[in-house]
Formats: sequence, C-alpha cells, structure tokens
Amino acid sequence: MQEVTSKLQSLISEAVLRCKVDSISLSGGLDSSILACCLGDKKVKAFVMVAKDFPSTDLAYAQIVAKLNNLKLFVKAATTDELLDAAEQTIKILRVFNPIEIRNNIVVYLTMKSAKEERCKSILSGDGADELFAGYNFFQRLSTEELQKDLERIWKIMHFPSRAISKSLGMDMQAPFLDEEVVEFAKSIPVDLKIHEEKGKKYGKWILRKAFEKVLPDSITWRDKAAMQDGSGTSGLTSFFDNMVSDAIFLYKKKTYADNEKIILASKEALYYYELYRKYFDFPANLEESKTRCPQCNCSIGEGTHFCRMCGSFPI
Repeated sequence: MQEVTSKLQSLISEAVLRCKVDSISLSGGLDSSILACCLGDKKVKAFVMVAKDFPSTDLAYAQIVAKLNNLKLFVKAATTDELLDAAEQTIKILRVFNPIEIRNNIVVYLTMKSAKEERCKSILSGDGADELFAGYNFFQRLSTEELQKDLERIWKIMHFPSRAISKSLGMDMQAPFLDEEVVEFAKSIPVDLKIHEEKGKKYGKWILRKAFEKVLPDSITWRDKAAMQDGSGTSGLTSFFDNMVSDAIFLYKKKTYADNEKIILASKEALYYYELYRKYFDFPANLEESKTRCPQCNCSIGEGTHFCRMCGSFPI
C-alpha cells in the first residue's frame, strides 16, 4: 500500500504543478484541499461560495486549508436573490432543470464568477476524484464486484458540467485528477482500497485520504463526503420553494405540464427550474427522437445511463 500511496501523491502533485492557473475553487472538502496542498509556490487566489441565508459548512474548512497553505481566501456569501439569478444562468448553460444538478452547479457558477471578478483567468477544480476513487456515498452500499462494474460504467459516461460553465464565463478550468496519468493509475487501484474502513467507519476515497493524511489535518482528511449543495447551503433552496409556491398552484401547474408537455414534476423546486428552462428551450419530448426515454420527463436517455440528467430521475 505504501507504494500505491507514494505514487498517487507524486502523480497528483506533478499534475497540479503542470497546471497554469491563478485561482482555485476551495470548498475545504478532501479533493480541493489536496490540490491546495500540492500548489507549492504557485501564487493563486482561493475562492469559496456559501449561501448567506441557509446553513452551510464549507467556510470553516476552507479557512483551515487556506491558512495551512498561505492562500488568500475570497468568500462569496450569496444572497437568495443571487442564488436564484445563478440558477437561471446555470440552466441556460447546462440546458437541464435537474434540481440536484442545478443546486450543485450554482456553487460552481458563483465560485467561478467570483474568481473572474477578481481578474482571474483560470481555475483549479477537483473534478474527477469522486468518479475515479469511489467518493460518492452510494458506492458504499455495493459489493466489491458491483462497485468495480459501476465504476467502469461511470468512467465511460462521466461528464463535468463545470467545463461548460467555465467556458461560458470565459475562464480556463483545469482538473488535475483528470490528468491522463492520474486517471490511468486510479483505474488500476483495487476497489477495496477505494472503499475501506478506518477506525471502524467505512470511507470512500480511502486510498486518496491515506495518500495525503500526513499533509492534511484529520478534520479534512476524514471529513465525510458532502455534496456541493450541502456544504455550500444551496440545498436550502428546496424548503425555500416549498414555502414560496402554494400547493394549489403547484398541483394545477403539475397537471397542466403533464397533460401538455408529457412531463411529471416531482416538487415545487422542479417546477420553478422547469419554468426557467422553458424560457429558453423546448420541452424534452420535442428535442430529439429516441427509443429510450426518461419515464418522468420524456427526455432521450443514452445507453449505460441510470439517471436522467435533464430532470434528475433515478433509477431509470
């Protein structure tokens, strides 16, 4: 295992040093914290985004990592109005109304927008670590064989919305975990080193944590996996929409869209995002011909996909 952790640390460090960036998206989660520790003498600005009006956890962790690595941390505390505007911009860019994807990528959009406003031209992202090292919590429910099979499936179809967002903002995004050498080595690591117990608790990305545990504080190394929407607080938008839209209006509009546009909206939040989506795009059933369609929104579904990127339906 020592050989694996040493090579992993070396490959990721080298990939970071090859990146020409002037900023980093720093949530204080494991992935971005590892990248921050690999920056060496690079002069970069660090950015973290949190919701001003909803509970969030990322800020404290980001402050720890920024101080540890002598990074100047810029904090974007977004108001609800700013979150709603970012939601519309994110929907325009990604062309989906999936609530989870929107809540997560509001964070990406506002973080990159903040970096651009500070005259940064390129940003470092932790994209790829969860897909390569089994970071998502649902992986922990799988057997060894199921995990290997599911990772291989995901490697074929994985996509990163942050690329489209950075392009729309005129920024260059670089992701060291997706460096070719890192990817190839990560794929070769046995899955029982990706999901593994530590002190009686099961962790995803275990081998990644072990590779950098000597350069990160325990509070970061063994921090539980949290989606961007949870760490940043954008998950609070769900209850916001529940309170903003009356039950009667929701039920009326839900039936209208089901009858006229062949789409089933599961929540008031989904309704809000869908109506933003429809300001710019046709309804999913009209977009393209397909033999396989999402049962909820009638969007075409690609081979090997278990969820619908358009509306978030899972499993399919």
